[in-house]
Amino acid sequence: MNIIVKMKFGAHLYGTATSDSDVDYKGIFMPTKGEVLLGRIPKSHSHSTGKEASRNTKNDIDVEIYSFHYFIKLACDGQTVAMDMLHAPEEMMLQSSNIWKAIIKNRHKFYTKNLKSFIDYARRQASKYGIKGSRINAALQVLELLKKEDPSKKMREIWDELPRMEHCYDIAPDPNGMRQYQVCGKSFQESATIGYVIPILEKFYNDYGQRARLAAENKNIDWKAVSHALRAAYQTREILTKKNLVFPLETAPFLMEVKQGKLDYLTEVAPVLESLMEEVEELSLNSTLPESVDRKFWDQFICDAVETELFS
Repeated sequence: MNIIVKMKFGAHLYGTATSDSDVDYKGIFMPTKGEVLLGRIPKSHSHSTGKEASRNTKNDIDVEIYSFHYFIKLACDGQTVAMDMLHAPEEMMLQSSNIWKAIIKNRHKFYTKNLKSFIDYARRQASKYGIKGSRINAALQVLELLKKEDPSKKMREIWDELPRMEHCYDIAPDPNGMRQYQVCGKSFQESATIGYVIPILEKFYNDYGQRARLAAENKNIDWKAVSHALRAAYQTREILTKKNLVFPLETAPFLMEVKQGKLDYLTEVAPVLESLMEEVEELSLNSTLPESVDRKFWDQFICDAVETELFS
C-alpha cells in the first residue's frame, strides 16, 4: 500500500490518554492506477485487534487508513477525524510524504465558519444530559398545543400556531421543498400527522427528564462521550478564534477529569458545556472564515497529485 501518511491518533493525540487507553492509528493511502482508472477507489482499509462485542482494552490496536480521495472529501466536509489528522504534530507521525506536507501547507483552505460535524456532535451531547429547563419546556409547549388538535391533522394545518423559540423553530425545507419544523433537535415535515409527532415528542420528554434527573445525581453518564463533546467544542472555538488547532489540547487536564468522572456533572461540567456551546455557535455566526471550502482547489490538488504519483 502506498502510504501518504500514518499517525498515532485518538486520546494519545489529544493528550487525554490514560493507562487503559487503547492505541489508534489513522492514515491516508494513494490508490493504485487500476483503482483510479476503473473508478473503484475504496474509502478506507481498517483493522482492529479488539472484539466487536466488547470495548477495546489498552492492549488493542485500531488502524484505519483512508484513501487519498476520500480523505480530501472528509476534510472538505469539515469532518472531525480529518481536521484532527490535519493538525497532528510531528511527534505523532509514523510515516509522511511530500503529498502530506503539501496538504498541511494548505490546510487553512479547509477552514470554514460552518464546522458542522464538530458543532453537531457537541450539540447532540450537550442536549443528551442538558440541565436547561428551556429545552424540556419547549417540548412541553409543543405537546400541549398538539394534544388539543385532531391527531389526523397535518402539521401544515397548524403551522402558524406552532411555538417559535430557542429550541423550536423552522429549518430549511427538505430536498423536495417541504417545510420543516424542529423541536429539540427532532425535525418534522409539514406533511406529518399530529398523531405521528406526539409520541415522538412524548418519548423525548420522558427520556430527557429521566436523564436530567440522573445526571443531577451523577448517574448513568457516559463520561467519555461528554469529554468528547467538550473536546469538539473547544477545538471548534480554537479554529474559529485562532484559525489553528494545537495538539495536545490546552484543555486536556480538564477533559481528563471529565473523562474519568471526577467532577460533579450538575455544577462543574454541564454549565461549562452549555456555555461553551453558546459561545461556539455565536462565534460561528460572526466568523470571518469563508462559508464553504474551495472545492475546485482541492479537485485540482487531487488531479495533480495522482498524475504525479501514478501517471508520470
